Amino acid sequence: MSIIAREDAAAEQDPKRMVAEAEKALEDIARARDGVGRIIFGQEAVVERTLVALLAGGHALLVGVPGLAKTKLVETLGVVLGLDSRRIQFTPDLMPSDILGSEVMEQDDNGKRGFRFLPGPIFSQLLMADEINRASPRTQSALLQSMQEYHVTVAGHRHDLPKPFHVLATQNPLEQEGTYPLPEAQLDRFLMQVDILYPELEAERRILLETTGTEDAKAENVLTPERLMEIQALVRRMPVPESVVEAILALVRSARPGLGHPETDRHVAWGPGPRASQALTLCARARALYDGRLAPSVDDVRALAEPVLQHRMALTFAARAEGMSVRDVIARLAQAI
Repeated sequence: MSIIAREDAAAEQDPKRMVAEAEKALEDIARARDGVGRIIFGQEAVVERTLVALLAGGHALLVGVPGLAKTKLVETLGVVLGLDSRRIQFTPDLMPSDILGSEVMEQDDNGKRGFRFLPGPIFSQLLMADEINRASPRTQSALLQSMQEYHVTVAGHRHDLPKPFHVLATQNPLEQEGTYPLPEAQLDRFLMQVDILYPELEAERRILLETTGTEDAKAENVLTPERLMEIQALVRRMPVPESVVEAILALVRSARPGLGHPETDRHVAWGPGPRASQALTLCARARALYDGRLAPSVDDVRALAEPVLQHRMALTFAARAEGMSVRDVIARLAQAI
């Protein structure tokens, strides 16, 4: 066992050291939350869920109509967290090579020819996939390997992505024209789907007053990528009570048809897989730390049920005919655990 591995194991076994690390992480998370809050108004729940996804080490899908500061949120997070961020505007004519990069032939001074890889914008620490459902399925699939395996393969050669690597994708509602539904396999790679709603009256009033003057507020960096990775490692070391584990298993399994739940069999066409249980566990830990607690509770599971499960489920025709939504089904299941 290496020295670093022994130190990590000792930290896990030392409650006092764990508490000290958590308290330091709480200060850093609070500064990051305040830094984002100075730029994004009236979207506290959205900011919380997005930060929780990043603290858990995953990707997030931001869904909402245009004009709700989805792009601004991602740009602000990149600055606040100190991440090298890139932005891709997805369009119907976007090709996979526009995202991943490509190999070009070059000739040196001696006349020798060879191929050199030119990395695409995916080689960043925070990738903003703007309006991801505007691109064709072929281009959408170009992100699949990178989101799961953190490397890409071009011309048979593997190219590792920077660490940390996160994708924050924005998406317009599917009922708008010119959009392509994301494949289920790629949706499952997103840790959470964060729905962005219209702001409240007072929040919109503040937006009007503070964003239409001569000076706009600027985001400030408060963390480094290395510090973010340390907090992500701390999240994975946080203990999970047995009651929370049982609540996660009960919730996820109750959302799957064919397992003895009559209401689920009637309303759910297909349900979440084991990756949903993993996502709930990680996000519950991250949310607890975000709130200043050292261990998650069942309340965290209930609060995260909708963003973690809604993009991993589909309703039956009968449920849609009754006017039900995935959120309605999840709310009933979460209330029952």
